[in-house]
Amino acid sequence: MRRIGVDMRRLAGLLLCCLCGALASAAFAAEVRDVRLWRAPDHTRVVFDLTAPAEHRVLTLESPDRVVVDIQRTTLSTAALEQLELADTPVSLVRSGIREGYDLRVVFDLKTAVDPRSFLLKANEQAGDRLVLDLYDRSPRPAEAAPAVVKRADVSARRDIIVAIDAGHGGEDPGAIGPNRLREKDVVLAISKELHKLLEQDSGFFPTLIRTGDYYISLKGRRDLARQRQADLFVSIHADAFKRREANGASVYMLSTRGASSTTASYLAQRENEADLVGGVRLSDKDDVLAGVLADLSMTSTLDHSARVGDKVLRRMDTIARLHKRNVEQAGFAVLKSPDIPSILVETGFISNPGEASKLATRDYQRKVAQAIQAGIRDWFLYSPPAGTLLAWQKEQGGQEYVIARGDTLSDIAQRFNVSVNDLRAHNGLNGSRILVGQTLKIPAT
Repeated sequence: MRRIGVDMRRLAGLLLCCLCGALASAAFAAEVRDVRLWRAPDHTRVVFDLTAPAEHRVLTLESPDRVVVDIQRTTLSTAALEQLELADTPVSLVRSGIREGYDLRVVFDLKTAVDPRSFLLKANEQAGDRLVLDLYDRSPRPAEAAPAVVKRADVSARRDIIVAIDAGHGGEDPGAIGPNRLREKDVVLAISKELHKLLEQDSGFFPTLIRTGDYYISLKGRRDLARQRQADLFVSIHADAFKRREANGASVYMLSTRGASSTTASYLAQRENEADLVGGVRLSDKDDVLAGVLADLSMTSTLDHSARVGDKVLRRMDTIARLHKRNVEQAGFAVLKSPDIPSILVETGFISNPGEASKLATRDYQRKVAQAIQAGIRDWFLYSPPAGTLLAWQKEQGGQEYVIARGDTLSDIAQRFNVSVNDLRAHNGLNGSRILVGQTLKIPAT
């Protein structure tokens, strides 16, 4: 009898332990598996990776300034909070603890006051459940101020042509992943910065980067920034992936209002349009009036200009890369849906193709891609410069000037302006082909 009694007590103890464990497990509905942080020009984004959806609330406290996030019935199963890079953010310290037995409390001690916004993202094919906390700066940093408005009604102003350069993806959205974990977001940002540098050196152009670092901007937000900066052209740069690794070649896309021009175009547009699901966009950020916008009469002219500049860029890409298709393709890319700004999307290659990925990873090839895009942009605007710009004035005068940039050759410049090398030499009194960086060439009228 004693042995049976002892066994029964052990069994009861085991059952009690199991019951306590089950109750504790039921009490905590989710875990925070990881925490990530990115700094954008106007806000700091913190992302909590959850194992399941969880209710939360956000509080702001003063003296000292703090933002408090309470996540109901959730535990923290990572040391990621201690490893967050807080430099160049308004956050000085992050602390955590359990509140009322079951709720996770995370406290952000602040160096400067912020306006917090938060939202939950449901799990999808590319990412799990997430809680996103955006800490918006109350006053913008001077270094990140928007470019000055340069468009004027006075056509004699000879303004620069504004080119908005959009590096796809960013932040928690890496884009496509190639061999050796090569990330699309890194490749296209490097190409975008090279393109910005080239256009900055080119007389008559004013480039502006939509994304300057590793953070995410919604597809609608990218279009909005281009419009705020009064862009004459929007260029979105990508290096996407396809289901088959052998897919290869560069492409240029414009918006289609009637459907995609190919299966690949349809597939890539769907992938790019899903970027907001990964990058993290609140429901209120979605654009519900795109169909109405596309009905605007101005869209006809915008699409025509998009097709023409796209063709110029494609012809230049043909000199450095194999083309996937020899014509500008069309698909319903959400990032291109601006009714008043000619917009193109350049696929610099397939990062899923090992051969193209190895080239895209090198700075030399990134520079060549940027040079091809810049040359195509210049080709179009030399042919059809907007009224009131320096290029339009130069065209009216029957000639233009060009300041030599690093890497230029006389033959490249002649090809760019559609003149012969001999005419270019004669017009500038040159005996040979030697030119110097900073030297100004007069371009003969064609």
